[in-house]
Amino acid sequence: MRASNRLTWLPMVVATAILISALVLLYAKTQRFGESDYFENVALLRHLKQLDAKWELDVLKSKIGINTHYDPLADSLTELNRLLEKLTADMGAQEHDEAAALGEGRAALSHVIQEKATLIEQFKSNNAVLRNSLVFLPTAAADIEQSIVQTRESAQPAARRTLISVNKLLLASMLYSQSASDERGAEIQAGLSQLEAASQSLPPDIRERLAIFGAHVRTILREQKVVNQLLGSITVVPTETRIDELNNTLSGEQRRATAQSGQYREYLLIFSAVLAALLLYAAVRLVRSHAVINRVNQELHGANENLEQRVHELRETQSELVATARQAGMAEMATNVLHNVGNILNGVNVSADLVSSTLRSSRAQGLTRAVQLMDEHTADLSDFLTLDDKGKMLPGYLSRIAQALAQEQQGMAQELGHLTRSIDHIKDVVATQQSYAGGSSLVVPVQICDLAEDALQMNGGALARHQVTVVKEFAQVPVVRLDRARVLQILVNLISNAKNAMANMAGGSHQLTLRVDMVGSSSLRVSVKDEGEGITQENLTRIFSHGFTTRKAGHGFGLHSCALAARQMGGTLTAHSDGPGKGATFTLELPIDTAQAEP
Repeated sequence: MRASNRLTWLPMVVATAILISALVLLYAKTQRFGESDYFENVALLRHLKQLDAKWELDVLKSKIGINTHYDPLADSLTELNRLLEKLTADMGAQEHDEAAALGEGRAALSHVIQEKATLIEQFKSNNAVLRNSLVFLPTAAADIEQSIVQTRESAQPAARRTLISVNKLLLASMLYSQSASDERGAEIQAGLSQLEAASQSLPPDIRERLAIFGAHVRTILREQKVVNQLLGSITVVPTETRIDELNNTLSGEQRRATAQSGQYREYLLIFSAVLAALLLYAAVRLVRSHAVINRVNQELHGANENLEQRVHELRETQSELVATARQAGMAEMATNVLHNVGNILNGVNVSADLVSSTLRSSRAQGLTRAVQLMDEHTADLSDFLTLDDKGKMLPGYLSRIAQALAQEQQGMAQELGHLTRSIDHIKDVVATQQSYAGGSSLVVPVQICDLAEDALQMNGGALARHQVTVVKEFAQVPVVRLDRARVLQILVNLISNAKNAMANMAGGSHQLTLRVDMVGSSSLRVSVKDEGEGITQENLTRIFSHGFTTRKAGHGFGLHSCALAARQMGGTLTAHSDGPGKGATFTLELPIDTAQAEP
């Protein structure tokens, strides 16, 4: 039967997977060319065109002297390159049918921008020379005038005629810088020739300053022509044309993508209708599987009854543990063991409540109501599932119920596994307690590292609840003969006190270090170090006194009894702390007889 059901469902699953894949593919194709990408690219192209126009405007401003420096030209080039890189990166990350044409367009645009940048760099160089001569030309004329004023009277007439010629050349040069022409340039060149001829009769200092003045005028004649040619070349660089070509290519691609997306949407609608019909058929098959779901529900009830039996066994185990602890007469160890068992029982109760709650709120009742609803519309089931609002929702509702029941079964199986592990853990704790309950003062061969592990296990629940990290530093030590019960009593107390010392350390470290090593060859040393609230200097002298405690819930007997037990075994128990908030270390040292030690 199961094999037949699997063969029946397999074609439906394959068909559903194919339809969903087709729908995903069609949806991806409809989203392939997003309008947001197109508009973003167009906005970048428009920004590039605006920056190019501003670039040319800054060139004109630099030419006529409005801009006294060339920083705007450099800033415009930097921004143009940045936008071009962004446009290249965006188009590279997008899918385009015209990728080759767009790549060629971007390359052409980058080429013309670099061409214009080269021309502008040449313009900056020549224009700087031109502007420098235009700035210093009036100064040179003023120097000539000052020298002429200081000449002797015999040379005054010729000097004054020279000054008039200088002023005319100054005016003509300034006009030439604003509106250059060949005729005006020829007039200036002729004036320079006349000025050179007339300067031969003037004093040497005037001739020297006339030479400087003439050099500036010739620079203006030369550089003004070159600057005008560069401006013409900059203007005809087809940057705007290349931007428009890219824009036209993007627009044509977007129009074709919009038409293709419409076709994909039609296919998407057809495949969606087929998938809806297939899901309707699956819903009918799910209704027929109602008997299988009822059987699963019965299995869940059986699991619940088994769970109750296990809980009853657990309570009996707890009673045995309490009786064992009382018979042993070891109140401190029994309290820790019972506390650990209580922690485990809390988890058991939580798991039991969770399973019970799952059974009470099972979705199986919803399935029963759905089947009743379909039974009411047996005569017109097809119309009810396709036309009625409730009927349209029924296939999806049945699918969700099936998934929910599967999840309920999986969750209850996990909780049953957790209960089994918890019960096994309690049995381990009980076995450990029973192994020490026989004789409290019997000296037997002991491996101290195993004894330390047992003490950690007895405090395991409390350590985990307070998120204490245990660091074990166990050296290789021999098996020695010790009073096992008393040593275990001391270790359990020290570990519990270390945990309590770190309980109120908010946001601080919660690390407990348990170290076992040898002191020479005649003593065994066990230390418990915490990173808790620490001990003040005055309390260190009376920490082992009977009745002394720093905790509200403490009785002041634990450390006192530990110190007595260590003394009865011929050893010592000491405490060390660097002060409040710096933790504390308790060290137990016990003498050993190497002649009686066992390997």
